[in-house]
Amino acid sequence: MQSALVFKALSDPLRLRIIYLLTCRQELCVCHFTDVLALPQSTVSRHLSQLRHLGLVETRRDGKWVHYRLSQNDHSVLKELMPTIAGLASLEDQLATDAKKLPLSVCD
Repeated sequence: MQSALVFKALSDPLRLRIIYLLTCRQELCVCHFTDVLALPQSTVSRHLSQLRHLGLVETRRDGKWVHYRLSQNDHSVLKELMPTIAGLASLEDQLATDAKKLPLSVCD
């Protein structure tokens, strides 16, 4: 049941923060996640890998950088949840703080 897998993925606070950050920007590099979340690259990559395995995020390689974005596939559960997830910053201080830490520039 795909819905249960999406909810299970989003039940982890770190994965929810990652998905929220992707609602703030169309695409983010792994380095942006590590900076904003203040976590090691290995931890962030493990969670991104789980989201990618479920088809919730997609990657694009640009030289040594890997950029992530929300999947363009039809995940009706995630699509239905996106407005709610995007609005969570008004309820969750951590999400609002994360969004403020997002850099304006791309990776060099």
